[in-house]
Amino acid sequence: MSSAAVQTPPPFTVDDYLARARRVVAAASERGLSGVLVTPGPDLVWLTGYQPTAITERLTVLVLAPDQEPTLVVPTLERPDAEAAEGVRGMKVVDWADATDPYLVAAPLLRPDGRYGISDSAWALHLLGLQKGLPGTAYESLTEGLPMMRAVKGPDELARLTAAGAAADAAYGEIVKVRFAGRRETEVAANLAGLLRHFGHEQVDFTVVGSGPNGANPHHEAGDRLIQPGDAVVLDFGGLMFGYGSDTTRTVCVGEPTQAIRDVHEIVRLAQEAGVAAVRPGATCQDIDRAARAVITDAGYGDAFIHRTGHGIGVTTHEPPYMVEGEEQPLVPGMCFSVEPGIYLSGRFGVRIEDIVTVTQTGGVRLNNTDHGLALVE
Repeated sequence: MSSAAVQTPPPFTVDDYLARARRVVAAASERGLSGVLVTPGPDLVWLTGYQPTAITERLTVLVLAPDQEPTLVVPTLERPDAEAAEGVRGMKVVDWADATDPYLVAAPLLRPDGRYGISDSAWALHLLGLQKGLPGTAYESLTEGLPMMRAVKGPDELARLTAAGAAADAAYGEIVKVRFAGRRETEVAANLAGLLRHFGHEQVDFTVVGSGPNGANPHHEAGDRLIQPGDAVVLDFGGLMFGYGSDTTRTVCVGEPTQAIRDVHEIVRLAQEAGVAAVRPGATCQDIDRAARAVITDAGYGDAFIHRTGHGIGVTTHEPPYMVEGEEQPLVPGMCFSVEPGIYLSGRFGVRIEDIVTVTQTGGVRLNNTDHGLALVE
């Protein structure tokens, strides 16, 4: 097993982060928001490159608003770490000491009657503190207010997602060579985690190994079950590489599959193909779900497809947009998301196939390119 050298992409610059901040302010204004409040989590990493070493009860918040310099409010003891982040170098930093009220420090940065989008990851403690200090303000989650804030990727982000997808593909190419029969799911999951790291991932987020009846649970965590000959095994794995996510699923069979496994796998393969084929600018998120779901429903397994068809991916492995009925957000070039239909037969087995897809000017391109056929493993 060898790992091809992957060129490390150049780091994001101060200008990159400030351009993102300007886009967020413009989008917020279009939605009638007074600004955006960003607390520790993926939104803050994407806008500044800063991730506190520990998310504590102390208030940290980035305030973005029109006609106002981007300002990061941080505890005094964390100011040196914050100022070391690339994106923060182009922003104003205001700190507060433990003996002071952080909400009084943040209050002058907000309009007393403003309506703000706030990170989904904000602590209730902090939101209530802001409301108490500025009772005339109102807030809504960024998933509700600006769901597409991080959805459209630039070329530098797409390069990272492409590299992460290729590394996950390489891991799959190796995992099908290991022995499954007679080993615990946790052992195969450990193999997968090691392969993701071997091929360049700095973080492994999940390694789902669902064998036999466990595969009928879409979010089954690898357990102590011994994998048996004849089992269908759902392999869903991913993590972060260069700060951006991978997420792919293939279903394999230990030895010769039953006809039922072959038939269900082929239905899911066709459904996944239909979902990817529906990707194009102007199509809605729900169109992707409908295209994939129709294949499974027409085959008689509609009740066994129990989750949405896909989710966005970027600095986290799950983020907006979501490919689900009722989501009418149009697709635009640069969006990246999974297409992952599945069929889950309780007490028997499950099958899922997943690729990350990016929207182009004319359609969609897969970032995962391993064989979609039913691979047979030992």
